[in-house]
Amino acid sequence: MAHPLPHELTEQITTSEQLEPAAAAVADLATKLTESDPVKNALSGTWLGHRLHPMLTDVVIGAWMSASILDVMAGKKARGAATTLVGVGILASPVTAAAGLSDYADLYGGPRRLALVHGAVNVVGLAMQTRSFRARRQGKHIRGAMWSLAAMAGVGVGGYLGGHLSYVNGIGVDHTAFDEGPDEWTTAMPAGELEDGATSVVTVAGREVLLHRRDGRVMAMANRCTHAGLPMGEGAVQADGCVTCEWHGSRYEPDGTVVRGPAASPQPVFEVREVQGLIEIRAATSR
Repeated sequence: MAHPLPHELTEQITTSEQLEPAAAAVADLATKLTESDPVKNALSGTWLGHRLHPMLTDVVIGAWMSASILDVMAGKKARGAATTLVGVGILASPVTAAAGLSDYADLYGGPRRLALVHGAVNVVGLAMQTRSFRARRQGKHIRGAMWSLAAMAGVGVGGYLGGHLSYVNGIGVDHTAFDEGPDEWTTAMPAGELEDGATSVVTVAGREVLLHRRDGRVMAMANRCTHAGLPMGEGAVQADGCVTCEWHGSRYEPDGTVVRGPAASPQPVFEVREVQGLIEIRAATSR
């Protein structure tokens, strides 16, 4: 059975090698602009515990869509409100784009190419809405309304591509959301095999777990990073006790709290005990 046409188009974009040079160049720029911890945390949504970019897109799209609805349904009496809504969407666009650029910096391959087109289409939509706002301010409300309708068509395409990135490619989701257990105390490894200062990755009840002993105490954390689902890697525990993912630099406190993005969701951790020479763990009751 053939895939729907929009899905086929997204596949063509993700496999297009012609887009790769531009995609890589934008990624290099995005990485430089968002490399500091405060900037990365702010734009990733680390302080929010949730991705920031999708929330901001709701503001932009919601304002512009409401303006077009007023244009069609309310006519002359709502021209002032419609103009204000177009302006709100324009003002919200730069910070929305900045949050998206921060997420873009951590992509690669097909999803990065798709994100490049997603961003380009939305820039075109912003340009059209800017033309609309200018026309409305000049009293050319019908022309402004037409520009807004044309912009919404482009923004709709951008929204579809953004949805594909999230719901098909899994960008921006918590990759540990469906990982469960063990609910009962389960042996992880012999206690004597984990020396002080050492780190080990073991599989317990089907889950990879990162164990680290410091000052006699053992910390246990899921080895799969919430940000992209990649392994944290042995030796990821820093001198301050934080755990840093070797792939994209997300950093977590021993209790799973995010210290540095791009991760926004807390990292799953486990309760630990040592019984009869064995290290045992079980899933923490809350995250």
